Formats: sequence, structure tokens, C-alpha cells
Amino acid sequence: MKALVLAEHSDRAAGLAAGARTLADETLVVAFGAQELPANIADTVIRIDMPADAVLDDAADTVISIVNDKSPDVVLVEPVRRMKSIAGKLAAHHKTSVITDVFALNEGVATSMYFGGVGIREQKAGGLAIYTLNPEVFGELTPSGENKTEHAAWVQPAQPIRLISSKPKEKSEVNLAKADCIVAAGRGFAQEEELGLAWALCNKLDAGLACSRPLTEGVNWLPTERYVGVSGLMLSPKTYVAVGISGQMQHMVGCNRATTLFAINKDPNAPIFKQCDYGLVGDLKVILPALIEAL
Repeated sequence: MKALVLAEHSDRAAGLAAGARTLADETLVVAFGAQELPANIADTVIRIDMPADAVLDDAADTVISIVNDKSPDVVLVEPVRRMKSIAGKLAAHHKTSVITDVFALNEGVATSMYFGGVGIREQKAGGLAIYTLNPEVFGELTPSGENKTEHAAWVQPAQPIRLISSKPKEKSEVNLAKADCIVAAGRGFAQEEELGLAWALCNKLDAGLACSRPLTEGVNWLPTERYVGVSGLMLSPKTYVAVGISGQMQHMVGCNRATTLFAINKDPNAPIFKQCDYGLVGDLKVILPALIEAL
């Protein structure tokens, strides 16, 4: 078998390549433009020579040409927006579907959630298997390979995206997918300055800071890459501390596989108290300082 990896972030490419090694005899990783990849992560690195003004999403036609040439059996895709866009076009070209947000993959059977996390389903791909998933699905593995480099000529899309402007995006200091402990902030934080309490708790617990969707797309206090939920991150840390989060299904599907879930909320009837392992009712402005001092 042959497996191809598509990832925007180099560390995730390495992790997915390690997982690909468990599925196939030959592994290939696509490098987009000047993307730097770690050494010895795959048998072959296929570098797409992208034009300077090209948008990453437009690499889909080139990826399709690579798949047509190399004929992989499996394509592993990092679950980020631009890679999902490419995966969707690749699936449409091959008249198949992408199996999304896979959290377990065993003997060709992919386990994922559907209807926003209401149910769990198991699927087996027919023909080309395309999965979006995080490297953690495969556990702690070390990639291998000689990174033999090939170049793929750019295939100009029929209707390219025109870049109007761009600006640097704030990046998280921690990879939340790899964090053992996560503190998640929700709408219970009334002012942006109060997030200092969440950061302080993170420092005490050596945790990463995550949030619910309103803090990224409602008030823009935190970058979208910290958002946990049905259209954001799907995490399974050892410890998840939800502070000021009501516990609506849209958020909980992103964290309900945590080993231990703690909740702090001033509303005793908040839905999260029916889903957590340990709950504490009270004002976060009172509880967090006391908790931080105790730790």
C-alpha cells in the first residue's frame, strides 16, 4: 500500500507521516512551496513549486495531478481549513467522500462523529480513502524515511483565487492537540482583562489555553486556532478545565474525550455539570484566584 500526507504545518506533517507508516509500505508527503519539513519523515517528499502570488487552496489541482501519478491508497489530511479545501476537491475529482474528524482508525475502519457529535459512526472507504485527522490518533510514533525529493509542476486552476491582501496571524504558543492539560475559557469571562486569571491558572497547571467559539468569533479576544468545538479543535487531553463554559453540545464534542473534565460555572443548572467529572459552582473571579493561590 501507499499513503500520501497533506499538511500545512510541518510538525503535523511529521506526525501524520509516522501514522502513515503504520498503514502503508510506502509513504509520501507533499511540501507546499517553501514549506520546510523535518528530515527522514517519509520515503518521498513531493515539493509543489508554487507561484509567489498563489493561494494555498489553489494547490488542489496540483495535488490531484500528484495523486493521479502516484496512485496512493490512502490520503491523510491535517484538519485545517485550507487542507480541508484541497481534500474536498480531491475527493470530488475521484468521486468519493472525505471521512472527516477521524479519532480512531483501525484496519481500514474510521471512527468519527456526526450530526455535530450527537452520534458516532464507523466507516470504511471504498476506492481512494481520504481522512482528515490529527496525528494523535496514531499515538506516539516516530516517522521514518529518506525524504527523497521530487518536484511537482504547478497546475494552474481554471478559476484561481485572487489574493487581495494578507496580514500575519497570531499563533498559539502551545500545540493544544498535544497538551496533557487544557484550561478552556468561555462567555463567563465578562471582560478581556479577566482572561489573565485563565492564563495564570494555565501557568500553575502547565496547561494550554483554549476557548469556546464566542471568544474567537464574537469578541475576538483569542485567535480561532484556540477554539474547541464542532467546527474547531477536537481534543482528548488528560485534564480539561472548562471555566465559564455552559456546556452546549457544539463545544462539548470537542472535549468530551478528555480523561478527566472539570467545570467551573456560576450557573448551577449549566448543562456542563451533567457532563463533567467534577464541578464547582461559583463566580470565576472568586474561584480562580483562590484556586491559583492554593496551587
